[in-house]
Amino acid sequence: MTVDSPTRRGRAPIAARLVLLGPGLAYLAGFLLIPLALVLSYTVFRRGRFGGVVYEATAENFTRLFDPLYLDVVLGSVRIAVITTLLALLLGYPTAYLIARLPQPWKTIALVAIVLPFWTNFLVRVYAWIVLLSGPGLVNSTLLDLGLIDEPLELLYNQGTIVTGLLYSYLPLMVLPLYAAIERLDPQLREASANLGARPMRTFVSVTLPLTMPGVLTGCLFVFVPSFGNFIIPELLGGGRSIMVGNLIRDQFLKARDWPFGATLALALLAVLLVLLFAQAWTARRYGRA
Repeated sequence: MTVDSPTRRGRAPIAARLVLLGPGLAYLAGFLLIPLALVLSYTVFRRGRFGGVVYEATAENFTRLFDPLYLDVVLGSVRIAVITTLLALLLGYPTAYLIARLPQPWKTIALVAIVLPFWTNFLVRVYAWIVLLSGPGLVNSTLLDLGLIDEPLELLYNQGTIVTGLLYSYLPLMVLPLYAAIERLDPQLREASANLGARPMRTFVSVTLPLTMPGVLTGCLFVFVPSFGNFIIPELLGGGRSIMVGNLIRDQFLKARDWPFGATLALALLAVLLVLLFAQAWTARRYGRA
């Protein structure tokens, strides 16, 4: 009779895990990690005379990042993304709170309504805003019919329209994590706070908000990251007048054919997003231990 050794018994679960993880890891390595590593390797080379990559080492791409022209684009992108995130939080938290307080059948209906826009193509939704906000669009036509304005308003091709498009596109990504955090909250904690004489606002500030802070941080990250790197909405709703980081990276690859500098911009964007991810994880862990 053969007795399995502890080493052999330990190898079996590892082998099973590798079999299950293998296809997914191979897919990520083949279609994500390897192309990403290839693009990022361009950062240390220089642009050819007619575009492309010349394999001569240089640090010029990194020094160009601090050019005031590109810094303005980055800061402008951060400002738009922060405004979008704050508005999404102000709108998303009350929405998630009300959904969590609904009876069970209505919760399902409300959640389906929240994710319903994702069932439609992203470009179709963006073009729908162009139809609504254009000169002869529905918004201007309604205001003219009501006599509130004398001539059509310029509602397109400005930063306010970009924020509106980003907010519409990514608001569900704020609502869903907040709903999950509020739904997990023990209602007895709010009842205990009320029994101790705390007013509803004090209960919210002292009990509800701190306990749902991981959901707040996750929602803010989910909104900020795609807003910061978005290039479709600034191009269509902004008319190309407000350039964001995503537009700048796209133009370096497709128009200027400066692949090394485009890769450097992508690396800088990736570094910012990684810092945000680590900050969110650290903060969520801290609140989880509190």
